[in-house]
Amino acid sequence: MTPESTLGFTPLAGFKVLDLSQGVAGPYCAQLLAHQGAEVIKIEPAQGDWGRHVGVARHGHSTLSSTYNAGKQSLAVDAKHPEGKALILQLARDADVVVQNFRPQVVERLGLDFAALQALGLEPVYVSISGYGPDGPFADNPATDSVMQADTGLMNSNRDAQGAPQRIGFLLADIATGVYAAQACTAALLQRMKTGKGQHVELNLFNVCCALQSTALSEEVLGGQTVKAAVSAPNGIFDAADGRLTILALNNEQFLRIGKALDLAGWDSDPRFASNALRLQHKAVLHADLARAVADRSLAELRALFNQHSVLHAVVHTAADVVQHPQAQHLATFKTVQQPDFGEVLMAATPWPAKPDAPLPAPRIGAHSQQILRSLGLAPDEIDALADRQVVGL
Repeated sequence: MTPESTLGFTPLAGFKVLDLSQGVAGPYCAQLLAHQGAEVIKIEPAQGDWGRHVGVARHGHSTLSSTYNAGKQSLAVDAKHPEGKALILQLARDADVVVQNFRPQVVERLGLDFAALQALGLEPVYVSISGYGPDGPFADNPATDSVMQADTGLMNSNRDAQGAPQRIGFLLADIATGVYAAQACTAALLQRMKTGKGQHVELNLFNVCCALQSTALSEEVLGGQTVKAAVSAPNGIFDAADGRLTILALNNEQFLRIGKALDLAGWDSDPRFASNALRLQHKAVLHADLARAVADRSLAELRALFNQHSVLHAVVHTAADVVQHPQAQHLATFKTVQQPDFGEVLMAATPWPAKPDAPLPAPRIGAHSQQILRSLGLAPDEIDALADRQVVGL
C-alpha cells in the first residue's frame, strides 16, 4: 500500500501514520512525516477535510489542502458512525503514529483518544494539537491562525512603521505548530523504539507562538520596549532606481564595508558612528545618507558593488521573483504538481535533499478507500455495503 516515494531522504520508511487531523497544523505534521518516507493514511469525512474548501478551491481540492496533504492516502469514513469508528480502530492497531487536532474533548467523545487506544493494548505515538491546550480558561475557545497571531502578540511583534499591529501574511501559527509537532513526534518515536511504550505528545498553537517569539517577548517585557526598532544601524529597506533592497550592518566591520562600497566619505572617521550603540542614536543620519547613495543606482549595480565588498543586503522580492531566483533554480526549490481535478499547483521542495522527481499530489476524497479497506480484509460486497450505509466514501 505504500506509495512509491519521491524523496531521497526516507528515514521513516516502514512507519505508518494515521492522520485524523484537518486544516493545516495536524496535516502539515503528518505530511512532513510522509516526506520522510512514512506511509500516511488520511482519515476524512465524506465531504472532505475542511481545508479542501479554503482559499483557491475547486472540485474538492484547494491550494491549501494540496500543499499539506501531498503524498498521503485518503480514506473517507464517518468517524461518528460505530462501524466507521471500528474501521479507524482497526487501522490504529497497525499505526506507529496517530495525529489529531480536534478541539479538546471531541476525540474523547469519538472514543479515539490516546487513553482509548491504550485500553485496547495499543502503544502509538499519539500527537494531539489544539489551540490553547486540553484545559484551562481558554481551552474551549476557537483558535484560528489569525486569532493566535493576535492573542499571542505576533501581530504586535509585526508592527508597521506607525506602530500598528499587522497580521503576518501567511499561516505562521499553524505551520510552525506542524513543524514543532513533527519534531516532537519523531523524538517520541525514538523513545518508543527503545521502550516499546507509546506516548501522548500534546502541543498547542498558543505555546508554539510564544516559543517562536521568546526573545522578542523577553526584550519587550524586560526592557519596556514599546516601539518596534532594529537591533543595529543602518538597517532598513531603501529605494533604488528600479526596485527596493534591504541593507544592514551588525558590527563595525560590516558598517565600514557599506561606506567603502558607496564611497560615503566620513563614515569611517565620524565619532557618531564609532559603535553600534552610537549608530542607533544617529540612525536617521545614516539612513538619509544611504537613501541618497542608492536612489539613482540600479539594483544590478548595487548588487555588484555590495557583493564585491561583502555587504549584507538583499533585493526585496515578490513571489514571482522568488520562484525565478537563481538560487531557487539551482536548488530546484520549486516544483509544479499536476493536481487531479484542480490543475497545476506550485510547491516548494522539502528543506532536505530529495530526488528530482515531481512530488506526489494530494489525494481525492476517499481515493484510497477501497484499497485501504481491502487491506483490512473486507470483501468487495462488504465495502459496497458500507458505502451504501454511508459509513465510507469511495
